Amino acid sequence: MAERVAFRGKTPSELTNLKNEDYLKMINSGERRSIKRNAISYKQLVQKVEKLKKKGASKPVRTHIREAVILPSWVGMTFEVHNGKEFTRVDITANMLGHRLGEFAYSTKRVQHSAPGIRATKGSKFLAVK
Repeated sequence: MAERVAFRGKTPSELTNLKNEDYLKMINSGERRSIKRNAISYKQLVQKVEKLKKKGASKPVRTHIREAVILPSWVGMTFEVHNGKEFTRVDITANMLGHRLGEFAYSTKRVQHSAPGIRATKGSKFLAVK
């Protein structure tokens, strides 16, 4: 069975035509306050995205603003979000609405411990790793 992609009952095509005031009523209060406050850097990001959409450019938008809330007008776009070391590519879908960009660009990797390190004692390889 195919997965039905929707955000609060609206299809992706309806969401792209949605005004910001209507979208604000649909999201949680923390994200709503963040958008309403509109920090200077967040405003610059929104302007940058609008400028690229008007141009019709297909290149991804590079940003360090991990706390930016994903807006409906961004669906279908590609962002490159900085994770502290490099830029991670994030393709925006309707399922991501209401979340922040940083949630999709992980800043830490999974640590795998295997053998004891340099200068470890011979007996330490038999200890349980916790």
